[in-house]
Formats: sequence, structure tokens, C-alpha cells
Amino acid sequence: MSDPGRSTTSAVEAAGDAVGPVRLTGADRTIGQLVASATAEMSALVHDEIALAKAEIRRDVKRGVTGGAALTVAGVVALFSLPVLSFAAAYGIHNLGLGLAWSFLIVGAAFLLLAGLLALLAVTKLKKVKPPEKSIASAKQTAAVLGNVKPHPRAVQGAPAPVARSSA
Repeated sequence: MSDPGRSTTSAVEAAGDAVGPVRLTGADRTIGQLVASATAEMSALVHDEIALAKAEIRRDVKRGVTGGAALTVAGVVALFSLPVLSFAAAYGIHNLGLGLAWSFLIVGAAFLLLAGLLALLAVTKLKKVKPPEKSIASAKQTAAVLGNVKPHPRAVQGAPAPVARSSA
């Protein structure tokens, strides 16, 4: 239990540090207190930026998952509707007076023609795919520059000479 006669201020507040709720004016604070205050505020800013980034990423991931699920369901429904539409097309052609077997043959040939056209389109697009030449050239240039870099020894004042070490 606390003593009613004692003050409840902490040691930090009593010292006048900027971390506690008591803030001194700029003229009354020492360099150490200013650095501590700036460090604390910078740390809080970084934590707030990280929290904001996490919230935005979480929201975008939820939207992406929802969109992906909807697209998957749409693809499955379209895939299941293909046989029904194929039968409808074949029976529609049959109603025009052509035999049923010829109607299904025409629908099947139309699907094969569509598949061939899509395969031709895919092959022409895949032939245009090239390696990322600019990125490769940039990486080679960076590697060449870094390969020629030599560390600059810095003279340390008052440091003892390095001790030779044995390999044994």
C-alpha cells in the first residue's frame, strides 16, 4: 500500500527527463535529454509506420484472397457450364435439320479449332519472351565495380600495432 503522505512521482519525473509526462522547455533541457527525446520520438514514429504498413498489407491480402476465391469459383462454374453449352449447341444444330451425330461432330470440331488457335497464340507469345537483358547487364556492371573496390585502411591514432598470430 502507498503512504498517503508520500509523493507518487517517479524518479524519471522528479529528474525532469523528457521520457516522463513532465516535459521541459527547449531552453531548460540538456543535450542528453534532447537526444533521448528525439530517439524516443523517432522510435515511436518507426513503430507507427510499421503498424500502418502491416494494416495496409493485411487489408490488401484480404482483398486479394477474396478476389482470388471469387475468380476460382467463376472458373469452376464456367468449366461446368461447358458441357451443357456443348449439348445445347449440338441439339440446336440438330434442330436446323442436320443429323445428331453430325451436330456433335461440328461442335467438337469447333472446340478443337478454338484450342488450336489458342495454342498458336500461346506459342507466338512464348517465343517473344526474352531474358531480362537490362537487369543482367546492370548486375554484371555492379559486380565489376564491386570487384575492383579495395578497402581503404584507416589510421587509428594511439592504437597498438597489430599482433602477428600463428596458424597453429
